[in-house]
Amino acid sequence: MLKLGVNIDHVATVRQARYRNSEQGEPSPVQAALSCEQAGCYGITAHLREDRRHILDRDIWSLKEALKIPLNFEMANTSEMVGIAIKLLPASVCLVPEKREERTTEGGLDVAGGFESLKPFVSTLKDNGILVSLFIEPSEKQLEAAASLNADIVELHTGRYCDTEGTARDAELKRIIHAAGVAEGLGLECHAGHGLTFDTVTPIAEIPSLVELNIGHFLIGEAIFSGLDLSLIHISEPTRLLSIS
Repeated sequence: MLKLGVNIDHVATVRQARYRNSEQGEPSPVQAALSCEQAGCYGITAHLREDRRHILDRDIWSLKEALKIPLNFEMANTSEMVGIAIKLLPASVCLVPEKREERTTEGGLDVAGGFESLKPFVSTLKDNGILVSLFIEPSEKQLEAAASLNADIVELHTGRYCDTEGTARDAELKRIIHAAGVAEGLGLECHAGHGLTFDTVTPIAEIPSLVELNIGHFLIGEAIFSGLDLSLIHISEPTRLLSIS
């Protein structure tokens, strides 16, 4: 069966909006991850950005300690992050491009163009028993470079597919389907993710070569609406703060 990985970064985004300079605060990314684990998801993804805009170092260590399911540590290919990874020893690391000014990861990692700079990082991670995933565009060139780097996994960027409509979306879907087949032929485990919603996930989930989907922002957003009513009830029952019939 297709596996589901959940990215819990934006639980931390909500927390940091109020508690940026505090050692505490809610909502808790760890609690969110444990809820996902209890609901049956396969793994948890968390991205420790260089600027620590949402997930913090303490979150990563707490997640590793608390989870029984695999932790996928998403990170930029920097010496600092590799150092953290080899101390943390997550189940896997996903290398992603990272720019300070972007709101979220925009596009895939240029594995072909950055082959030589990526090579020592990938080797170090693998030498420490960590599975290495590369977040890339659905491109044969990038897939071949990923295989040459001896990566274990590729995650195909589905953002462009999700952001387009009509014939343009159909073309992007065909590109992803083709790339997933190429990845399988190269011996790479193939995942996909970025921007997937209820409206866009089904055609991606039907691609037979895919092993795992990673979804984050949309699920966290939907949880507000599916859980907000319960939160109102929970706070009103002991306090009579609200009148809910």
